[in-house]
Amino acid sequence: MVWLAGVLILFFGLLVSIALHELGHFSFAKLFGVRTTQFMVGFGPTMWSRTKGETEYGIKWIPLGGYIRMIGMLPPRRGDAPGQIRNLSTGPWQGLIESARGAALEEVRPDDGDRVFYAKKWWQKLIIMFAGPAMNLVLAVLFFGILLMGIGKETPQPVISTVEKCMVPASQAAQIRRDECPTDAKQTPAMQVGLRPGDRITAFAGKRIESYPQLQTAIRDAGGRTVPMTVRRGDQTLNLQVPVTRNEMRDLKDPKKVVNVGFLGITPTQAFERQGPGVVATTMVDLTKRTGESLLRMPEKMVGVWNAAFGDQKRDPNGPIGVVGVSRIGGEVAASDELSNQQKLAAFISLLGSVNLAVALFNLIPLLPLDGGHMAGALLEAVKKGFARLLRRPDPGPVDVAKALPLTYAMAAVLVVMGGLLIYADLVNPIRLSG
Repeated sequence: MVWLAGVLILFFGLLVSIALHELGHFSFAKLFGVRTTQFMVGFGPTMWSRTKGETEYGIKWIPLGGYIRMIGMLPPRRGDAPGQIRNLSTGPWQGLIESARGAALEEVRPDDGDRVFYAKKWWQKLIIMFAGPAMNLVLAVLFFGILLMGIGKETPQPVISTVEKCMVPASQAAQIRRDECPTDAKQTPAMQVGLRPGDRITAFAGKRIESYPQLQTAIRDAGGRTVPMTVRRGDQTLNLQVPVTRNEMRDLKDPKKVVNVGFLGITPTQAFERQGPGVVATTMVDLTKRTGESLLRMPEKMVGVWNAAFGDQKRDPNGPIGVVGVSRIGGEVAASDELSNQQKLAAFISLLGSVNLAVALFNLIPLLPLDGGHMAGALLEAVKKGFARLLRRPDPGPVDVAKALPLTYAMAAVLVVMGGLLIYADLVNPIRLSG
């Protein structure tokens, strides 16, 4: 039941995020007077709906997205009267375009006037289409603001959580259980001097220790030397001489690199420390950069998802994940015995923030049917109108996005396949909390 509760919390959290994304579009469409007939969360058959004014609000059975229906998304061909539909085709693609244009124009009523989307100014179209991703960006900042400023960031402390029994090179650590030691392994310095979980290291090599990163650097620099160390254990203060050895460890700046440095054999405790607005800003910049890089590598990463779904390859924990996968991680977080309630809450908020950021950046890709494709059309319209004014030519009118419909349908098919593959992979070979 706890696992199911975690799944539902993430699932409905994502649905609310989708609804707010559409609310962003909807609010500015209403503000600029575009007739909007539907506001739907999900796809497929309607589960529930209610009509208020000129808009039907509802929930669909397939909770994998959402949409609002704005009248006049496709403009008439230049020279056609408003609402005029031509039955003219010079080829299969042209026929497809005109069929879609005709279906769109059939929804335009004689009294709609400038209430159609294509009749709006280019900057109004840009704002309407950007408002959806902008809502997700605001949600992402809000979630990470709550996480970092309200709950805090897990930060290692100079307090011992566990003491490693033996020395194991970093290259072999993944293959050996932490509670087992190879027959030829030596005791760690921490074991040799009798350090225990809960001990606080207050001084090392003659310097007062204020933070774990400071201690970690000092330990790594002391390889091969015996150094004085002061430990606080309950009400006792212990002064120890520690023979710091050397071991293969992951480099702090480049975890892919292995370096030979000083080694003590301790794992620090983690504590939540509240951060300021500056940390929220730098975190958002870093996450945006990393998410953008992941989107650029999406084709490569989807190959990995395919191999994981239909082969024995392990899922990339930093790879694409769908609604089903995120919800499953929510279940694992809720059911975990290793996480505190504070850690679970932080994990839920972090997941929702990360997903909203990914949704925002993905929708900004300048390809139809994504929001970025319509934004690109609005910006192209601005450029064309600007050149027309500069050259004193007639107004070129709205950009005919209908001409991009063949590419739009191809992109839509790709998105459907990607979505289906992610759902299947999330079911048969999901990304797990424990890796």
